[in-house]
Amino acid sequence: MPVGGLVPRATENAADLVVRNAKIHTGDPSRPVAQAIAVRDGRVLAVGDDHDMAGHVGPATRVVDALGRRMVPGLNDSHLHVIRGGLNYVLELRWDGVRSLREGLSMLREQAARTPKGQWVRVVGGWSAEQFAERRLPTVAELNAAAPDTPVFVLHLYQSAVLNRAALRAAGFTRDTPEPRGGQIVRGRDGEPTGMLLAAPSALILYSTLAKAPVLNGEDKKASTRHFLRELNRFGLTSAIDAAGGFQNFPDNYATVVDLAKAGQLSLRIAYHLFPQTAGQEIAGLTRWVETARPEDGDEWLRLNGAGENLTWAAADFENFAQPRPELASDYEAEFEKAVRLLMENGWGFRLHATYDETIRRDLAVFERLAAEGLFPSGNRWLFDHAETVTEDSLDRIAALGGALSVQNRLSFQGEAFVRRYGIAAATAPPIRAMLERGLTVGAGTDATRVSTYNPWVALHWLVSGRTVGDCLVRPPSNRVDRQTALAMFTTAGAELTGEQDVKGVLRPGYLGDFAVLSEDCFTVPEPVIPHIESLLTVVGGRIVYAAGEYEGLDEEMPPVTPAWSPVAHFGGYRSADPARLGGVRQAELIGEAVGEAGEHLRWRVRRGLVPQRGDAYGDGFLDPCVSH
Repeated sequence: MPVGGLVPRATENAADLVVRNAKIHTGDPSRPVAQAIAVRDGRVLAVGDDHDMAGHVGPATRVVDALGRRMVPGLNDSHLHVIRGGLNYVLELRWDGVRSLREGLSMLREQAARTPKGQWVRVVGGWSAEQFAERRLPTVAELNAAAPDTPVFVLHLYQSAVLNRAALRAAGFTRDTPEPRGGQIVRGRDGEPTGMLLAAPSALILYSTLAKAPVLNGEDKKASTRHFLRELNRFGLTSAIDAAGGFQNFPDNYATVVDLAKAGQLSLRIAYHLFPQTAGQEIAGLTRWVETARPEDGDEWLRLNGAGENLTWAAADFENFAQPRPELASDYEAEFEKAVRLLMENGWGFRLHATYDETIRRDLAVFERLAAEGLFPSGNRWLFDHAETVTEDSLDRIAALGGALSVQNRLSFQGEAFVRRYGIAAATAPPIRAMLERGLTVGAGTDATRVSTYNPWVALHWLVSGRTVGDCLVRPPSNRVDRQTALAMFTTAGAELTGEQDVKGVLRPGYLGDFAVLSEDCFTVPEPVIPHIESLLTVVGGRIVYAAGEYEGLDEEMPPVTPAWSPVAHFGGYRSADPARLGGVRQAELIGEAVGEAGEHLRWRVRRGLVPQRGDAYGDGFLDPCVSH
């Protein structure tokens, strides 16, 4: 955007990019606010007032007027399955942000009509039945009606999947298919699979079924990943820590981001973890890695950050809150200790998936035995992920051992299930304020894409409001954080978890030139608007990687979405659904379409005892919205 009155005059100290007339939250305590920023060679050259930038504007400097908008440091998702998400992004129909099941089924029906034979329609993560006006899942009959011949797979959280008849055939499910360990194939009275798969409690049956669907070829994987990273840039994300995960093999599934990094085509900085994939062979896998690589190998765009989020399969609990807490093997500690010892002795950090305090206490006991040998704390970065039911005693032990935490908004999507199972305990799930009060580093993330959405503003809203996507008020004020703290959990804390706190997370001269100009001021908008914030201009290392609104066309050109029938090519990714931006007539139509079914569904839930008839079961009322739909 041309800016009148600025005459290029710099010769030796010219910036590549100057953004002026902004409300900049720098995150830097020494200079918390500013109006303008200059970037050169990927780093912040200067931060100050508009007039301070005049000496940095040369003939080749791109100058952008922020038009008084809020600018923040680039967001950093501390737990995102970005590598796996990128490999599959263009194949998935996203229900992220969709407000009614009616709309979701309409999208599914349309997509099935364009999906070629042999391909599947897959809805994988980023949504919850509670976000819909109807407050329910699609039925098998509805999927069969929407797509009688095209396989359809709909994943719901860590809990279940719904398949149509064509998907059952494509996946090979018959009356003779044995029950999988830790899962259930729901069958009708004739013994045939109905189309419902249940995690009971393990999600392995869900993910192994999804793995039977077709995958992209090499070039399409690159294009898919680039479009996924651009979608993340859309929300102001400039960095992410990849938490690895099941069905993500190293090095095969990492080859795409490595190739893109070599070609200079990453638009998001990625620090990745390595997760042993074969149960019983974890120590062998970890040994190979510690002998050939070290954390921080790589550069500012792609770097190794350590092992995890599992070290041994037996030590991982499951996070299906529709099921009772799983009991782990009574003797997993022996192999787990070998893995931790190997990593600590070789200077490797790690992260650990741990949902429940029962798991965390057992892991801490292992660490404390190794601490007696001097292995904790030793300077290696390590953390617990998730930690919904961690206790204050365990937090004290984590602090003493030099650990950190990364929390995700999984209860944005599973909060109602958690409340139904654990009641008032949801108020401290997880105990974020207690973590911060102990001085622990607490990064924030989404755990996208198979459960939560990748939109970080949904997670920021959860941190601040304590509300789910279904508007269930789960956490009281005593366990919420203010907006600046929530933003720091998505910026400076993430940088600390990768050892990059001296170059990332704040806007300060010498730091990486990563920032976002927002559609709304995240510090002043009404709380319900926070999930609908997007970036209008996202900059990574001085490169404009995403531009919208007044800045459309300033970003880098992208290849077309391929294959042409991709759901992303027709629907895009996250569905913005801010009621304030909907026309009054359309908003009334959406409410009218859903209200009848929603009321009937509430009565159905009350009759079966799934929710109380009154919303006062928890005394102080802060959980009322969970039970008053």
